[in-house]
Amino acid sequence: MKVSIIIVSYNAPKHLEICLDSCREALRDVEGEVIVVDNNSSEINFDLLQKSFQEVKFLLEKENKGFAKANNIGVENASGEYILILNPDTIIPENLFEDLIQFYQSKENIGFVGVRLIDTDGNFHPESKRNIPTARNSFTKLFSRFNNFNKSNYYKLEVGEFEIAPCEILVGAFMFTTKKIYQEIGGFDSHYFMYGEDIDLSFSSELAGYGNYYKGDVTVLHYKGESTKKDKKYYKHFFEAMMIFLAKYYQKNWLHYQLLRSGILIKYLIQVFKMSFNQSINQSIKKIEKGDLHWVDDLCELNSLSKKYIVLDAEKFSYQEILTTISNNNSNLRSFYIHPKNKDYIIGNDKNVVKIKKAES
Repeated sequence: MKVSIIIVSYNAPKHLEICLDSCREALRDVEGEVIVVDNNSSEINFDLLQKSFQEVKFLLEKENKGFAKANNIGVENASGEYILILNPDTIIPENLFEDLIQFYQSKENIGFVGVRLIDTDGNFHPESKRNIPTARNSFTKLFSRFNNFNKSNYYKLEVGEFEIAPCEILVGAFMFTTKKIYQEIGGFDSHYFMYGEDIDLSFSSELAGYGNYYKGDVTVLHYKGESTKKDKKYYKHFFEAMMIFLAKYYQKNWLHYQLLRSGILIKYLIQVFKMSFNQSINQSIKKIEKGDLHWVDDLCELNSLSKKYIVLDAEKFSYQEILTTISNNNSNLRSFYIHPKNKDYIIGNDKNVVKIKKAES
């Protein structure tokens, strides 16, 4: 078998459905498989999901084992020569693997490959390409007002958004490699429950002598955090992960270690305080009315549209067309929603799944 797509899921059932459909389309001309490792979700009906995606192998855990352990379980059960670690809140293009495999085979001592990630409004995710964490760039990431936007930056700003270039640190939402290399370097460090494990795995690849690459000519949509509730538990996991990475790689340098350790603690306390303060404010959620939406019939008409909320129908357009359209029409004046095939809802970047009847063409 050529490719195994590993998806670790935790709730967010609507996002998982459209992700699986995009994987199905991407594997039509490739010998591959999809393995979903679920961390004991309470919101996903797997009986219904298995009927819709009979070709998918579902591994249902009885407890939440975290992102790292669950991915390692998925890879252990994979039959593919190549492995794609993929988040459940992503959409991949149909033509993904032919180009990706060809690129991988053209490089010597290659480790992992990442791609350009965007949200449904077309905004680029800068964490798609990052430098190796150091005391300096980690501190400026924690406290962004000190960020001087040069090559020592946390994000790899010296590489353009659409470029193809070596890149030390990739993001766990999309990481492509071989099963052999993944297992050779030990996979994800199971000490991480959530967050930081992608930085660690990328760094481990570099330390083992492999070079990671950012492939900016491939675009993947990432809703980002749809299965994650940003509460005190979220911040606890996030900053615990930072502490694990810090202790693993920087404890030998006492000054840097103490500086970053103090910075992480301060940042954690600030974030928890801000979260508690923001929760006390009554924030209204904007409701989208049917009349606010425009269902696109022809992609060429986007240039003349004045409506803010644009719906792209996956029944009418390919995922590649949808991703290209969103990427090329990024604007603060409009937001894109995607209508999954045969569903009565649309998904946007407002973290809400909107139930709606499809407008007549």
